[in-house]
Amino acid sequence: MKIPPHKLETLSALVDAKFIGNPAHLITGLNEIHVVEKGDLVFVDHPKYYEKALRSSATTIFINTEVDCPEGKALIISKDPFRDYNRLVAHFQNLSLQKHSEADKAITGTGTVVMPGVHLGKNVRIGNNCTLFPNVVIYDNCTIGNNVIIHANTTIGCDAFYYKKRTDSLDKLISCGRVIIHDHVEIGACCTIDRGVSGDTIVGEGTKIDNQVQIGHDTVIGKRCLLASGVGVAGVCVIEDDVTLWGQVGVKSDVRLGKGCIVLAQSGVGDDIPPGKTWFGSPAGEASEKMKELFLVRRIPDILEKLNK
Repeated sequence: MKIPPHKLETLSALVDAKFIGNPAHLITGLNEIHVVEKGDLVFVDHPKYYEKALRSSATTIFINTEVDCPEGKALIISKDPFRDYNRLVAHFQNLSLQKHSEADKAITGTGTVVMPGVHLGKNVRIGNNCTLFPNVVIYDNCTIGNNVIIHANTTIGCDAFYYKKRTDSLDKLISCGRVIIHDHVEIGACCTIDRGVSGDTIVGEGTKIDNQVQIGHDTVIGKRCLLASGVGVAGVCVIEDDVTLWGQVGVKSDVRLGKGCIVLAQSGVGDDIPPGKTWFGSPAGEASEKMKELFLVRRIPDILEKLNK
């Protein structure tokens, strides 16, 4: 989430927090650790991730303990960085929920068809020759390219599934990112694509998504990918070009699927997959090895019977 440039002392005052660094140090964005860049503020509230945040591209770190400040960066010290980060997001996002669709105000290109029941949020942009079937919902700030087809009852841009466990509650991290759908994408019926927490969820050019597929926040899908029905992809994944995920594949958060790899149906992916490989199983592994394992498992009764004779 990009913000107007704010000085360190000004931003700290918004959440009544102490700062370490040059008071005139500038902050130009609020972002989460996986997609931060120079000028961004990132929050961290667990010792396990202190070093990752301090060494990241972020130049301002919201943290819950005083540590040495890296050169060229600044710290904001807060008892609860998660809470105060949310306060900043809400301040700059200035949410105002719509009571009516803004379909008439959305920017739509030549030849685009928006069917009855479609809801378009604020600042939605849709390219040329697109078709949005009935009851499609596009949340605020999403961008749809040219020649895109979105089938009925699909929702694009819903909030990230991102919560902090408290003693007696689950606190939601406010989502302020977007979804960007590139040209020649087709998305089936009853799909959900979550927006980024603070960055963008992206579907690359020419990718085709079947019915009832879930894509998590900040995931980036490359060009010409195929995602079959029932696929679930968690947040912050990278799916490179020409990847195929067959039915009911599940992909955990923060993994990379290499270019041209294939994951066979009902597999559970928990680790990165090298380019060009075919994986299968749960936990998934290289398909040829997994098939050998299944073959050997089937032989166990015969082996036991021979041993008992």
